[in-house]
Amino acid sequence: MWLMGRKGQSGFSSYSTAEEVTQGIDASGLTAIVTGASSGIGAETARVLALRGVRVIMAVRNMDAGRNVKEAILEETPDAKVDVMKLDLSSMDSVRKFASEYTSRGLPLNILINNAGVLLSPSSLNEDNIELQFATNYLGHFLLTNLLLKIMKNTAKESNKEGRIINVSSLGHRFVTGKGICFDEINNATSWYAYGQSKLANILHAKELARRLKEENVQITANALHPGVIHTNLVRRQGILNGILNMVGKYLVKDVHQGAATTCYIALHPQVKGVSGKYFSNCNIVEASSLAKDAELAKKLWDFSLSITGLWQPELKSYK
Repeated sequence: MWLMGRKGQSGFSSYSTAEEVTQGIDASGLTAIVTGASSGIGAETARVLALRGVRVIMAVRNMDAGRNVKEAILEETPDAKVDVMKLDLSSMDSVRKFASEYTSRGLPLNILINNAGVLLSPSSLNEDNIELQFATNYLGHFLLTNLLLKIMKNTAKESNKEGRIINVSSLGHRFVTGKGICFDEINNATSWYAYGQSKLANILHAKELARRLKEENVQITANALHPGVIHTNLVRRQGILNGILNMVGKYLVKDVHQGAATTCYIALHPQVKGVSGKYFSNCNIVEASSLAKDAELAKKLWDFSLSITGLWQPELKSYK
């Protein structure tokens, strides 16, 4: 665990668990999508949201693992409302199919938690010929958010309840080149820089989205967070890092119950009402890197992402 467990302004700290930060909150009537909910902090996030009455859509790549998590949730909370849907964030085709199916179901959407992520060494390219970490951690979530935004806007308007979009980033967003986002060399970054670049993009996405939603006077917030260093499948694939965490884990590493706390706090806690465009850690607002606060970089990334996902049609000067 963290050496420093001091509580912040929220009243919570690195020791706080997802259940603790949502204690006493009745979230019945809300619907949430959690990507990467088949393991780690995604699975814990889904469990705790369901425990608080949220209808949870688990968006997962591995359907068998997702169903196992759903069964475990229902065993603990028999009246929980949980569904599992197929989503591979590394594939834009899969993201579009997921959004189309979700739209066809006519479901509302109050909370979108962009949680899924990969850390690869060495990295590779996806089916769209894009570096896999950038594609999975950021670009897939950018596309998903844009495709579901109309549903979120309608839900917020009809229910008069604030919608919340949460991007799970990382302290790793600081480990990038001086440019921050290498637009001309997205596919050429080394593994660790590629991971940092994707996590920086998560924060910039939330920042620019928050600005746009505020301009539209839409009752939806967008924030990003660092969940903490957590010994999940993400790092178990990294031999050296995994060994270090095994040796010093009890001093530095959170368990999944603590790792999901900040996500669940932003998703449900009334203290966060109206808060948008911020970066959180340990359930408190903290400072991100200077690059993560660069408004011009955020706008440039937004336009770049519209282009690469095909959401922007230059000849019409509009979204697809």
